[in-house]
Amino acid sequence: MSREGATLGARLRERDLSAAPAALNLLESDAPPDREQAAALLHEVSPAVLGGEAPGHVVGITGPPGAGKSTLLSALLSTWRRRGQSVAMLAVDPSSRRSGGSLLGDRARVELDPSDRHVLIRSTAAGERLGGLAHATRTAAQALAAAFDVVVIETVGVGQAETEVADVADTVVVVVQPGSGDVLQFLKSGIMEIPDVLVVTKADLGDIAMRTRRDLSASLRSLGSRSTPVLAVSSLAPAQGVQELADALAEHRSSIDLAALRLRSRRAGALGDFLLEHGERGLRAVGGRRAAEAILSAQDPALEIPALVAALEAGMQEAARP
Repeated sequence: MSREGATLGARLRERDLSAAPAALNLLESDAPPDREQAAALLHEVSPAVLGGEAPGHVVGITGPPGAGKSTLLSALLSTWRRRGQSVAMLAVDPSSRRSGGSLLGDRARVELDPSDRHVLIRSTAAGERLGGLAHATRTAAQALAAAFDVVVIETVGVGQAETEVADVADTVVVVVQPGSGDVLQFLKSGIMEIPDVLVVTKADLGDIAMRTRRDLSASLRSLGSRSTPVLAVSSLAPAQGVQELADALAEHRSSIDLAALRLRSRRAGALGDFLLEHGERGLRAVGGRRAAEAILSAQDPALEIPALVAALEAGMQEAARP
């Protein structure tokens, strides 16, 4: 039953980009047979099989609606492709609370050459998952990072619950439009604590963009963070600051302990998936959050998320025994 998943994972590991769409279909499926195949796929792109972390740079892009994220991504995509980098974009679109449907429109807003086989853009619905991410986003990013040079996750807006992207991406970019009043809201919601790079869009507006940039820099200083770069970017031709942004993202990636960061990400993902499946009752059965984190810390650092979830479920079953 798991041969298809293992084959797709092996193809991604060998950087066969054509395997990506089928791999994403598998990871997004909730059918029990597909769950088994998805686990086999993830095993093939796990650190244990790769001999280390997947080489792709996972970049999270978040910001309020209308901030210009998709336009910025179009400009970044062109920059990355000119540098010879392959790019996968996962655009997480909002779902209707009433119907459960999703517009899935981000793919249409990002400009790309449809004949370019080194670019993949995939829209997924957020569903009822908080954090701005669809359920399969984390595993999709993990799988794609084995094959693509850059994997972008564009999240739904920004809110108090949407800092989850910080647990998934290697580098987090928060996008702000000038004169929007978002700086105060970000301070209130804790968003200012998560970015590795802050971007003010529409720099072509001049003084208002520079004022927003100064406000963001002052806010970061008030929080004790002086190292987070704040860049002003215009995506309109001729683009301003996009090359510098691409350089800042690459510089951040080179400065982090990738293995430690992704280990925390996998453990956070496993705990999130366990909670999604078993709820707070399951967490209490394990002994609480600290007990769950202790179980995860005791596992092999190279284990992928499904295996970590299985360890939590084993702990829950052990605790239930008389």
